[in-house]
Amino acid sequence: MQDFRQLVEAHQSRIYSLALRIVGDCGLAEEVAQDAFLALHRSLERIESDEHALAWLRKAAVHRSTDALRRRARRAEFAAEEFHDEFPESNGALRNGRQSFNGLANRVEQLVAALPETQRVVVLLRYQEDLLPEEIASTLAMPVATVKSHLQRALQMLRGKAERTLKEFIRVPK
Repeated sequence: MQDFRQLVEAHQSRIYSLALRIVGDCGLAEEVAQDAFLALHRSLERIESDEHALAWLRKAAVHRSTDALRRRARRAEFAAEEFHDEFPESNGALRNGRQSFNGLANRVEQLVAALPETQRVVVLLRYQEDLLPEEIASTLAMPVATVKSHLQRALQMLRGKAERTLKEFIRVPK
């Protein structure tokens, strides 16, 4: 197994990216990733392999991200802020394929970010981290059937929202 420094170097961008996609805030994602690595350092003697370390980090990042979202939601309630599930208006026709792809990628990220917390986490673990439903179930401590159910509902929601909000990216046959 690698030493702690090598583990950090090998996995810091992946854990930060996972946290960022869950919490949606760069500063908070950095904090979550740092907390996950600090917790790993405290538990290093129980880590058996590099694969175990990565699985442990994913689980820690997901749980810490969830906790951070809950803390933020409680603060928002006290501040009487409201969450709006709105997307910015399209900025018109995009001029080239790269801009179009980047625009589409940004809009898809917005759609994923608007999913309910558990569904968003399951989608990110499945498609960003490329985990199997069984691995997601182990990471989130939930039955495999529940993971599959969350994934199916999330994909249905994404399809529905995509049909309504991504019209400028769809080619209509002539």
